[in-house]
Amino acid sequence: MFRPISLSLLIGAASLCAQTPAAPSPAPAAPGAAAAAPGGRAARPPAPTRDPHTPGYVDAKELPDGEVPSPKVDGNFIIGPTHNPAPEMTVTDVPQGTIVNFTMESTDSKFYPGIAREQGAPPRPDPNDPTRMLITTHPAPYTRKVAVYVPKQYVPGTVAPFIVGADGPDPLLFKALDTLIAQKRVPVMIGISIANGGSDAQGSERGLEYDTMSGKYAEFVEAEVLPLVEKNANVKLTKDPNGRATMGGSSGGSAALIMAWYHPELYHRVLTYSGTYVNQQWPTDPKLPHGAWEFHENLIPNTPVKPIRLWMHVSDRDNLSTRDAYHDWVLANENMARVLAAKGYHYQFVFAKNAGHTDRAVKQQTLPEALEYIWQGYPIAPAKN
Repeated sequence: MFRPISLSLLIGAASLCAQTPAAPSPAPAAPGAAAAAPGGRAARPPAPTRDPHTPGYVDAKELPDGEVPSPKVDGNFIIGPTHNPAPEMTVTDVPQGTIVNFTMESTDSKFYPGIAREQGAPPRPDPNDPTRMLITTHPAPYTRKVAVYVPKQYVPGTVAPFIVGADGPDPLLFKALDTLIAQKRVPVMIGISIANGGSDAQGSERGLEYDTMSGKYAEFVEAEVLPLVEKNANVKLTKDPNGRATMGGSSGGSAALIMAWYHPELYHRVLTYSGTYVNQQWPTDPKLPHGAWEFHENLIPNTPVKPIRLWMHVSDRDNLSTRDAYHDWVLANENMARVLAAKGYHYQFVFAKNAGHTDRAVKQQTLPEALEYIWQGYPIAPAKN
């Protein structure tokens, strides 16, 4: 029998920023303007436009408008302000992959039985520390969608590389794979697009899955998702971490790196849009009090280099909260580029002008190149037993 219970935990006051994955960027608002939010609430003010040449940001090569970096080079790049879809996203005369859809129930999960923030119980200040807030959650079941892309070129019974994406289904990923596989620019791979468990930010199932700094989400995918992918889509997935990639936007982006960071024996290739390398973790881990901000603050600088190849993006109008020092998405991604370079990682960082958080136009412009970049060094050949 399902019995609701409540749990109150401390979180940082600045951490209540909503994140909407893969949303188109709005037109810049007039100074001081704030759009109305659903329910009559005042929306957060639009994020300011940041200059990619701001002192303290990484040095980056500014490309002519409309161009994207070569997938064969590392480094920092500035693109925009125009973001037209890449030619690969409009090709139609290539073999089309098959999409296999299935669902997963929270009642069947040993990892994530489901939570949600309590409705009608808004966050309230901690009387002992007004910079922190109390949040109340309760158990909440969910149904999770999973979409599996099987390319036309896949030979049943063979072992294939694959990419796991957050906040699915992701038709843009599947479209890009159709073209890139046909053009032999990436390997014949399976695309696995996994929906989150619901809602957003601290106290949500999505936030718990994506923003927690641990190997749990990767372990969930390995134990509960991939076996169902193989069964329902009739495919075999490689165990070689060099043939496995992760991707996502916003908190789904930080989750993509978290998967590879905590389980480099499972994943070596990572692709992120507007990665939430900020302090969204809930519940707080005393060993990592700044959540994913710890990546560029402590973890990457102070850890031996891991076998991870990373493509990442941020936009000039990306998320910003000034309630604390750990919620600037642009600065977080700039910091990531700096520490990755200092440690000698293979990475490519794209700063997009005239764009917003997880900007859909930017994704349509850059996704083919980003996929080709992260798969550099992997043999482009049919899957084998």
